[in-house]
Amino acid sequence: MKFRIDRDTLADAVAWTARTLPNRPSVPVLAGLLIETDDDGLSLSGFDYETSARVRLPAEVADEGTALVSGRLLADICKSLPDKPVDLAMDGAKVAVTCGSTRFSLQTMPVEDYPTLPQMPSASGKINADQFATAVTQAVAAAGRDDMLPLLTGVRMEIEGSKISLMATDRFRASLRELDWFPDDTGASAQALVPARVLGETAKSLAGGEDVTIAISADGAGEGLIGFEGVAGNGHRSTTTRLLEGEFPRVRQLFQAESTTIAYVSTATLTDAVKRVSLVAERNTPVRLSFSAGQLMLEAGSGEDAQASETIEATVDGDDISIGFNPQYLLDGLNVMGEPVVHMAFTQHTRPASIAGVAEVGADPDLAFRYLIMPVRLQS
Repeated sequence: MKFRIDRDTLADAVAWTARTLPNRPSVPVLAGLLIETDDDGLSLSGFDYETSARVRLPAEVADEGTALVSGRLLADICKSLPDKPVDLAMDGAKVAVTCGSTRFSLQTMPVEDYPTLPQMPSASGKINADQFATAVTQAVAAAGRDDMLPLLTGVRMEIEGSKISLMATDRFRASLRELDWFPDDTGASAQALVPARVLGETAKSLAGGEDVTIAISADGAGEGLIGFEGVAGNGHRSTTTRLLEGEFPRVRQLFQAESTTIAYVSTATLTDAVKRVSLVAERNTPVRLSFSAGQLMLEAGSGEDAQASETIEATVDGDDISIGFNPQYLLDGLNVMGEPVVHMAFTQHTRPASIAGVAEVGADPDLAFRYLIMPVRLQS
């Protein structure tokens, strides 16, 4: 194996592939990054039995071959190299990395011990890369982070014809994002529970390209697989991951409640106010939001502790209401809203509140993305 490649192209591709490698692999070879060269160029792959990543790049290939080296070490080396072409070549049982006057020698791992990467399922359809990245970022905002509850660390993807719905919940908030796509079969119907971390990283890495191909397969025994493909940078990237198992909560029906109070607030103003007031909020204590005619008062802290309050302008239609939220959960939703004004809908202070973005005060909410947040009980 011997090839030459642009330094930035290699560093970006190695970093992207190495991101899937486990920190504590069950077997040493899973920490490896597989390097393959042939007439078509260079291929880099990583796999941990759950998620695979593969990128194909153009390169000046002098000799075909295969090598397996430490992925994270190679990533660290590549990003530290000078801005010159990089040469990689087998040197006995090692791989030599040369860039200008800089030279590294990496120990190889046994290629024959490396697991076979799963095949990409048959394509189900395509979606605009930037729209997909935005939708996924919004959806994963409500996904759980507790690995003890793996079902809630996923995003439920529902496909019905030309519509895709993305839903997530950690029991304290929920998200629903709907968008159009271009299915190969306009009558397609499918569901998949995708690990939120993998989905988020994959969608972000493919942003800026033209289209993302989505491919879903399931064998009926809980061993379903989903794949994503697209062009980013100078390479063709593909990722597969195993689907999560279990019955996902019925999130969609939570967004159907009628509201008694509607408020419109500047997204940026509300975000900044929540950040300031929550500085005095102790862990697991809420920020109180009190809506009345023309204004919203935010308060945090109580008793002998530090306290803060701030009043901002708001357009309120309906009954006055005071409600408490976990400030970080509220900020997670506001940070991915994407519109200058936030539309907040309430039923009562003990029921979930719905948040959506709008272009201006008084506009109907864009139901393509909604964020639901459970209130926190307020002390009298």
